[in-house]
Amino acid sequence: MLTKEFSYNLPEDLIAQHPVSKRGASRMLVLEEECKISDTKFYKLSEYLKPGDLIVLNDTFVIPARLFLEKESGGKVELILERILNREKLMVQLRTNKITKPGVFLFLNNEKIFQVEGKIDGMFLLRYTGEGEVIDLFNVSGHIPLPPYIKRIDDSIDVERYQTVFSNKPGAVAAPTAGLHFTRQMLDELGNRDINNVKLTLHIGAGTFQPVRERYVSKHKMHSEYMSINQHTINKIMETKNQGGRILAVGTTVVRGLESAVKNGVLTAHEGETNIFIYPGYKFNVIDMLLTNFHLSESTLLMLVCAFAGKENAMKAYHHAIKEKYKFYSYGDAMLIMNNNNKS
Repeated sequence: MLTKEFSYNLPEDLIAQHPVSKRGASRMLVLEEECKISDTKFYKLSEYLKPGDLIVLNDTFVIPARLFLEKESGGKVELILERILNREKLMVQLRTNKITKPGVFLFLNNEKIFQVEGKIDGMFLLRYTGEGEVIDLFNVSGHIPLPPYIKRIDDSIDVERYQTVFSNKPGAVAAPTAGLHFTRQMLDELGNRDINNVKLTLHIGAGTFQPVRERYVSKHKMHSEYMSINQHTINKIMETKNQGGRILAVGTTVVRGLESAVKNGVLTAHEGETNIFIYPGYKFNVIDMLLTNFHLSESTLLMLVCAFAGKENAMKAYHHAIKEKYKFYSYGDAMLIMNNNNKS
């Protein structure tokens, strides 16, 4: 299967640069069986659910993982945290005009903060040389790590809106964007209709924005991310399925988290790393429905959507969304896939 089979052309003006004025006011494309496509609003999600269904959310919290630094020469460096390895070491992405070599120091407010130690799988390994805990540095001086396709500096609105209302576990450097649409009121109203929710944690890394550079999909190596799913969530999912309810995964990260927790066909409490790569041909074990945003061309996330909906169906839906001028990517509109097609 070729990576270019997951390509589409998107007009730049359809890339959402800001969130909609009110959380939950986005549009929603609904993809049902036999490639039935309809256009609605996200706040009408409950019309597609029924009492006894269960929603699974990712409760990761986005940390202010973006720092603007300088080299000793004065050259500008943008740092995006991937993960903190220990008190002194961290993995990051660096954006700069010139190659950053091992041994180079990076400065914040004229103070040596990091030293470059090397490069691993496209990421830079840094040594923290500052005072105190490195996470405190990000909490004090960091910026919201908006994705590279949002062509502006973060502002005060992003502190609230690039975070889900149910975020709880700090560690992500990118938001679980399908969850950004929900309001607390909507979740409460769904709960009052016996459409409840449970949570897992998957800390999304900066690697989520890395393109697939391999010609063949199967040769792509996924980045690794931390995830955790507890026994309470497992029990609620199994109880729902045993009683005939459906499982709605909110976002591709929830799908990856759930599928990573399946051991020998059984959903099991799990904590650790996952690098699961889901693309057409994959057989899903847990979910019945998927709520997601629209994803980058030739991305692993689009491949996951195609695996769930069927590639032909998913690509037809994407072309419909472009024609109808839906907004794409992190601050964009939503897509609800009602059936697990499992066809490539």
